[in-house]
Amino acid sequence: MLFLATAMGPVSAGVPHLDDPLRFFAGRTESVSTIKVIARKPYRSNTVGHGEIGADGALDLVQRVEEDGRPAFERRWRIRKIAPARFSGTMSEAKGSVTIDEIGGRFRFRFTTKSNFSVEQWLTPAADGRSARSVLMVRRLGLKVASSEGIVRRVE
Repeated sequence: MLFLATAMGPVSAGVPHLDDPLRFFAGRTESVSTIKVIARKPYRSNTVGHGEIGADGALDLVQRVEEDGRPAFERRWRIRKIAPARFSGTMSEAKGSVTIDEIGGRFRFRFTTKSNFSVEQWLTPAADGRSARSVLMVRRLGLKVASSEGIVRRVE
């Protein structure tokens, strides 16, 4: 359930300043998270992503996701900047669009899954500029049914 992360530029006044968050995913990224689903034992998720920025400036990202007790699968993203501090696009597990807003140096992702779960993910860039902390909440009919915490890092 860990979906995406971002990058940051130099730190100023303790708040990360973003240069080009889509560029963080150009190349290889890795993430590790723990997923907690209501009435189930927590499990780990590992994701390896490969991204490219196209001529149109959009990010195309393919992620291989491995979760305990489930066959590996592929997740695909296409994200573009649509306004200052605002991004939008598609993701293979989402129904409709994914919206991403920069709020106070963090990023809020929102979308609905194809199985009608509402997902909100907050990504907080780390001071190292190469990683981000992810906190994700999944809701169904307004009730929390799952959550995830993890780290995403850029790999050279």
